[in-house]
Amino acid sequence: MNAPLDVPELRAGENHRLRPWSLDDLDVVREASEDAYIPLITSVPSAYTDTEGAAFVRRQWARAAEGVGYSFAIAELATGRAIGQIGLWPGAHGRASVGYWVAPSGRGQGAAAAALLALSSWGLTGLRIARLELHVEPWNTASSRTAERAGFTLEGLLRSWQEVGGERRDMYVYSKIGR
Repeated sequence: MNAPLDVPELRAGENHRLRPWSLDDLDVVREASEDAYIPLITSVPSAYTDTEGAAFVRRQWARAAEGVGYSFAIAELATGRAIGQIGLWPGAHGRASVGYWVAPSGRGQGAAAAALLALSSWGLTGLRIARLELHVEPWNTASSRTAERAGFTLEGLLRSWQEVGGERRDMYVYSKIGR
């Protein structure tokens, strides 16, 4: 087992923060489970119950406890309400993967870009990771714009890269490099 990781709180722009998950965040897990896409690409349950929602939150805690990665709730600064998730998953050779989602009620506020910028800055400088990568389906222009606003560079298309909803899908690969 890897050493446990500490999930800190990070400011994400003027209106959001990244923080550890709480069992008080079940409303956003419920909302995300009702989204057509989020449960296909994450461990958010597709059929929500309070038990499944709590299990999702406990999985986020377990990732840090097992040293696998950092999973943050994206929360509104003013209210503390969780509106999404962002995670950083360290790998070999100074690389890490990043992934994020924002529930429908939290979209259009710049939360994903602010969260991605905060997380990538922390990962590159605080954790001294040399390279961050994220993968986006070619049709997902909102996520591509988010990556680019946060300073990620499109490197290319990975054909048949990932299984989503039972079928192989192409993915764009974006990266951000530490300087």
